[in-house]
Amino acid sequence: MAKIDIKKTLKALKLNKINPGVSTGQKNFGSGADIISYSPVDGSAIASVSTATLADFNKVLKTAEAAFQTWRTMPAPKRGEIVRQYGDKLRKYKQSLGELVTYEMGKSLQEGLGEVQEMIDICDFAVGLSRQLYGLTMHSERPEHRMYEQYHPLGIVGIISAFNFPVAVWNWNTALAWVSGDVCIWKPSEKTPLCSIACQNIWAEVAKENKLPEGISCVINGDFKVGEMMTTNKKIPLISATGSTRMGKIVGAAVAERLGRSLLELGGNNAIIVTPEADIDMTIIGAVFGAVGTCGQRCTSTRRLIVHESLVDSLSKKLKKAYGQLKVGNPLDEKNHVGPLIDAQSVDTYEKALKAVEVQGGRFIVKGGTIEGCYVKPAIALVQNDMDIVQHETFAPILYIIPYKKLDEAIAIQNNVPQGLSSAIMTTNMREAERFLSAAGSDCGIANVNIGTSGAEIGGAFGGEKETGGGRESGSDAWKVYMRRQTNTINYSNTLPLAQGIKFDL
Repeated sequence: MAKIDIKKTLKALKLNKINPGVSTGQKNFGSGADIISYSPVDGSAIASVSTATLADFNKVLKTAEAAFQTWRTMPAPKRGEIVRQYGDKLRKYKQSLGELVTYEMGKSLQEGLGEVQEMIDICDFAVGLSRQLYGLTMHSERPEHRMYEQYHPLGIVGIISAFNFPVAVWNWNTALAWVSGDVCIWKPSEKTPLCSIACQNIWAEVAKENKLPEGISCVINGDFKVGEMMTTNKKIPLISATGSTRMGKIVGAAVAERLGRSLLELGGNNAIIVTPEADIDMTIIGAVFGAVGTCGQRCTSTRRLIVHESLVDSLSKKLKKAYGQLKVGNPLDEKNHVGPLIDAQSVDTYEKALKAVEVQGGRFIVKGGTIEGCYVKPAIALVQNDMDIVQHETFAPILYIIPYKKLDEAIAIQNNVPQGLSSAIMTTNMREAERFLSAAGSDCGIANVNIGTSGAEIGGAFGGEKETGGGRESGSDAWKVYMRRQTNTINYSNTLPLAQGIKFDL
């Protein structure tokens, strides 16, 4: 087992047994009830974090408003330089922050370190982006007029993140928001509060070294009531929320009622289609990692394997053999493949899903079950797609195998769920691949060929359709959601001609 001294890790990240859970970058406070962070790895209480009251929130909001007045006037490349420095700090603290992610959330140490690397990567992306916040120039129909559009900072961005990626998804938002000229208020998951304080402590070093105003990065810990303070406040024009579809519907409705903007990254019920022309060895690797990585607690985890009927028996046997080699245990031990679920409630949800599979007519190929504490066995079941349990996302390592006869049927099965995040097809047939990627193919925001559903690269926009929320984060032109668009017309003549030839002589 990897030798990690958690006390040393906490000390490196300036975390104590009792931590103020509200921060404006320079001032740390929090007068609400404490949250105790428990590790799913061994059940230990790591530390406590104070939460935000309404008074605390209002103080943070006021500080963020003041910071925005200064931050928005700094040239975008200068803001990019600040983000570059934050990325360098993350390189310095990568090992310690990765260890904390693993210990507080439960994913493997490789995945914990990988999550911090995603933060570094998005910082690198944002630095380049800071010189590419392009608008357009258009020709005017009026003589001696010029038209163009430009993008301005939006204001305060509220970020609500989930436990499964306790640091990376926050940074996906902040890195782009910061170079866009926005300031951020972060409400992290109450299941992983220490990760948020660690990230804020790292930011504080950059802010101090550059004599930046407090309030560019703010953290408010707490439960859903703290989230409501953000979603209902008109002074926060954009709420970016990651979590369940149920949560997203509540957030979306609250923000829409005040005509604010929402960026929603919600549930996924992701599938891999396996055709007779698939490379089976590649398929096994993609399916197994997609299904059991992070103990099935990724929004992109593989939930369904849609397999041609001629391959069901042979593929099931290969998967069963592969699952037999999986080692479940302490994620700090690199010999283990699968760590724990986040908490006892998640274990209960997992157990209920296993019972539902049997009640609804499924047959287990690999039967799961609880081991001890938050550790469970990955399971595989042969099912039909219209079973109720298959239509819902269970945040746990349960993989459903669904047979099909023809490719169009497989695509229809894949699309016939409420969610639309990630999808994949395993085939060496170009026609099958292009069919899957066509307008008549996958209806998901992410569609892959010969790789699994799990994970994403920084350069591409990340997000999904239908009940996944429709939001886009990270790469491509996702930066535009953090800014407001403005169309400008300049008349450099000595007359004022009106559009469409309208005459209005005085």
